[in-house]
Amino acid sequence: MNSAPLKADFQALLATLPQPASGHYPQATPFVEALAHGSLNVELFAPATSQLGRDIQQPHMQDELYVVQRGRSGFWRDGQTETVGAGDILFVPAGVAHRFENFSPDFVTWVVFYGPIHGEKP
Repeated sequence: MNSAPLKADFQALLATLPQPASGHYPQATPFVEALAHGSLNVELFAPATSQLGRDIQQPHMQDELYVVQRGRSGFWRDGQTETVGAGDILFVPAGVAHRFENFSPDFVTWVVFYGPIHGEKP
């Protein structure tokens, strides 16, 4: 029997942000886990809720997708910057430096981590 939740409710999760302060986020944690199953982990990320004014994430051990839900932002990945907004999907290979920059106060994105540590090999 599969115990993973069937769905994640955007509005309900957004209402829980920010989460309490944690190690890297001394004022407030800007993400919350939505779903998890095996190597899959889905989070809702709203960087403005950290009250830091910037995205401080570090490269991750798994490949990841971002699905922008609302707002606008610059997205810096490995030396290149793109403007992103609601409906855009972004891919970041495991271990690659990236961050959101100059995000609007309402910027929110889904983050999907998946696959093996160090990413899938093409």
